[in-house]
Amino acid sequence: MLSRLLINNYALIDSLSISFDDGFNVITGETGSGKSILLGALGFVIGDRSDSNVIIDDSRKCVVEAEFIFDDDRFKPFFDNYDLDYSAECVLRRELSPSKKSRAFINDTPVTVQQLKELGGQLIDIHSQHDSLLLTNPDFQLNLLDNAANNSSYLSEYSSLYRSFINTSNELKHLEELRRNSLAEADFLSFQLDELNKANLQDDEYEELTQRIELLENSEDVKNLLLQSDAILQESNDSLINQLIELKSAFDRLKRYLPVASSYLDRIESVKIELKDIARDIDGLQDDTQFDPDTLQLLRDRFDLIQRLMFKHHVNDYSELLTIRDELSTKVNSFTTIDDTIAVKSSELEQAKSHLTALAKVISERRLSAKVDFENDVTVILRQLAMPHAVFVVECVETDSLCATGIDKVRFLFSANKGVRPDEMSRVASGGELSRLMLAIKSVAAKSKYLPTLVFDEIDTGVSGEVASKLGDIMRTMGKTLQLFSITHLPQIASKADNHFFVYKDNSNAKTHSCIKQLSYQERVSEIAKMLSNDSVSTEAYRAAEVLLSCCRK
Repeated sequence: MLSRLLINNYALIDSLSISFDDGFNVITGETGSGKSILLGALGFVIGDRSDSNVIIDDSRKCVVEAEFIFDDDRFKPFFDNYDLDYSAECVLRRELSPSKKSRAFINDTPVTVQQLKELGGQLIDIHSQHDSLLLTNPDFQLNLLDNAANNSSYLSEYSSLYRSFINTSNELKHLEELRRNSLAEADFLSFQLDELNKANLQDDEYEELTQRIELLENSEDVKNLLLQSDAILQESNDSLINQLIELKSAFDRLKRYLPVASSYLDRIESVKIELKDIARDIDGLQDDTQFDPDTLQLLRDRFDLIQRLMFKHHVNDYSELLTIRDELSTKVNSFTTIDDTIAVKSSELEQAKSHLTALAKVISERRLSAKVDFENDVTVILRQLAMPHAVFVVECVETDSLCATGIDKVRFLFSANKGVRPDEMSRVASGGELSRLMLAIKSVAAKSKYLPTLVFDEIDTGVSGEVASKLGDIMRTMGKTLQLFSITHLPQIASKADNHFFVYKDNSNAKTHSCIKQLSYQERVSEIAKMLSNDSVSTEAYRAAEVLLSCCRK
């Protein structure tokens, strides 16, 4: 329930803090005193669009806070979903800076206005005269019936399954479209892949081909350089190996005179062995670099084939050509397996549809089961509101296709007059009749505590006398299951409230400000007497007010 409302610098309200109790609360006051401003501030703090003109003092920001008390954990999933701290006391705060920048908070944690609105919409329902038009909306009608059927948990599960069903259906449509559009593409890609596979491309082949072709094309120079190197190492009289042999012999004689020379003999021998190994390798390289025109031509043909493939596929790097081959292989394989994938998805879709249909039928049956009591309960209240011949019918028709809310189409049909067949409310109900019908429906909905707090903004317009008294009785009954606020001009309704708040203008300072206070019993008598007698308050009006209040306190 709403336990406290704090408003600073909002329209005509300079600073206000008021506490509320549960039950049935009325708010009265003269026209223009600020009741609509109070509702505007309440709507602002639960996420309604802000009006930049509400700031009256441009030197400070506008702040509205609403404190709610939870008596159960029904709202905890919201806090868990957005990783917000949860407690039994929840404070919503909305700020508007002089620069028109809006900020929102839940329990002092910054949130988006959309998140604030999502929670606020679950905490409080502000209903004005114009909102009665919602009653002609099919979605709103279905929500009301589902509320009467206690379908919340079933619809939550259904909604999750339906989203999955739609996703699978879209995936299947995409696959089938891909199959239709890819037949010609599959042939072309298969041809390209076959051409690349026949080329038998190997990793690092392009670089090796380049090196071998360059070697064979320059084999004469290479051979001469190898012969020259071989001569330097071993073939000439003054070759390095021969000179090392002479060097070793010299050190062998030198060691008789210089003992340290013997330590160089092993090192000279090691160098000689290494040079002989290099010489043998050079002999092998000479054998491998024999010019072979046939081999060169084969290599050139292979190189030209790869070059043509790279040009055809618009790549400059051999690794990119290998990547294209692998990608083509993946695509072609996907074409060959798409039928299997479609079969699997079709099976998944059928299973999902079967499960979804079964749950939709359960929801439909619960709607049908609830609709009779819902019709009767609403009709009873309508007849209390001076509509003795009113007929209210919930038409629930099962369709052949699944939709986001199940398999039902729901219409509310209404007739206010005897002998007139019920029809769509937009055709047969007047504005006043729609208001009373909305009150009757929300009165029935209040039994399930679908909202902790409900606000009626002059829903009693056009009502008077005994009907007003009955309407007050209905609101008083609603106040036993939820916190109800009603802005009213009718003493018959004001007298039925558990708590009475009075909105007035304070002109004592330089600027006019709207204020609100909770009335004591004697103040209630005075206020209701004024409502009964309009201009001058007579003794009879005071007595009538006392009678009204005393009757309601029994």
